[in-house]
Amino acid sequence: MNIAKNMEAIFVAAVVIAGATSFATAAVPATRAAAPAAVVAKADTGAMQVVTITAKRLTAAEKAAL
Repeated sequence: MNIAKNMEAIFVAAVVIAGATSFATAAVPATRAAAPAAVVAKADTGAMQVVTITAKRLTAAEKAAL
């Protein structure tokens, strides 16, 4: 079966299907979902934890050893 002979029929069928689906979906009203309310969270500035890290930096020889 030579597909080149049937390309026009395949194209026409695809256009008909695309047109039918566009008309079918145009008739359906679009529904809008209500947007959820925004959530606002506040941090307590008085009880904020602070982490301080003190360490010696590696020398070039120690870095090379890793």
